[in-house]
Amino acid sequence: MREPSVDRRQRILAAVQSRGAARVSELATELEVSVVTVRRDVEQLARAGRLRRGHGVARSVVPVEPAPVADGSAASGGAVAIVVPERHAYLNEVVHGARTALEEAGMRVVLHIAPQRTDLARADLERILSGVARGLLIAPRWRSSSTEDADHGWLAEAGVPTVLMERRPRAGAALHVMDSVCSDHWYGVHLAVEHLVSMGHRRVVLAARDDSPTARAVRSAFAEIAAARPEVEDWTVVLSAPDAGPDPDDPPLPPLQLAGLLRERGATAAVLHGDVEALMLVQQLAEDGMRVPADCSVVAYNDVVAALGSPPLTAVAPPKAEVGRAAAELLMQRLATADPPGGWRPCRVELLPELKIRGSTAPLSV
Repeated sequence: MREPSVDRRQRILAAVQSRGAARVSELATELEVSVVTVRRDVEQLARAGRLRRGHGVARSVVPVEPAPVADGSAASGGAVAIVVPERHAYLNEVVHGARTALEEAGMRVVLHIAPQRTDLARADLERILSGVARGLLIAPRWRSSSTEDADHGWLAEAGVPTVLMERRPRAGAALHVMDSVCSDHWYGVHLAVEHLVSMGHRRVVLAARDDSPTARAVRSAFAEIAAARPEVEDWTVVLSAPDAGPDPDDPPLPPLQLAGLLRERGATAAVLHGDVEALMLVQQLAEDGMRVPADCSVVAYNDVVAALGSPPLTAVAPPKAEVGRAAAELLMQRLATADPPGGWRPCRVELLPELKIRGSTAPLSV
């Protein structure tokens, strides 16, 4: 969804103040808006006296202060590297929250997009950190548990303060002792199931992806919660999209026929992960003559574009921007203070999602 202009201008101002100067074209790329939009914002900020405008460049009106390093001395340059997978809309808000917090604190941000069909390798990480990066915020793709295992040993030895964003390493794994900030997806699924059960739904389907740590957390939580609720008479978990499995080299499965599955199981409600799949599946239900919410209540998981559906979809909204901000603040704490004897005590932060009730859920009609 479109970012409010006041927020976008604040991000432009923070970026220019942290760097001293920035090209309008670069700001447009970073903010994912047009050059015309950034140029108009820069003109507004210049008229307000908050920055100076040059030919294709915005300049700060205040001196740029060097960022502190761990020993308390000043250092010129230095940046925080943010690493996220390609084409991962869910993490856009996480990156925005992290970048806003870092730029407000005068830190420079270097964003690295990991290619979609490859997992981050040691050589990639060393190249990212070989320049001026003094800290790392990272959300590895980890399509499967095996790729997560492959990263455990060496990512824990990155050599700079590192915080995992929206990733929760498994208990007992090497990365279990790494700083991390994550949404509590168990609680998010709990909100979805509780909402449906409270409206009388007793037979529920989860259609979910299976190609990320978030997807696996959602699937696992749903199975645990549904099995433990005596009100839930029947439940099942299926893949939400043909190419949403953990192995990208596997041939795509046939498209999910959700309406047929709901009728076969007598289900009156569905939880759909993620948002794009949810919108497509709701369209599919309409084409198959099944009305939402009259015939089937739907809860989407992620809330990136769920509100744009017809009807707007009730959705679990993980606190994505807050996760990014909290991860950035934790990393800045590590950067600003010397390591204590024996190293830092690892910090694992979980933030609670919320349920946004819209037009796709309704009480079960008897």
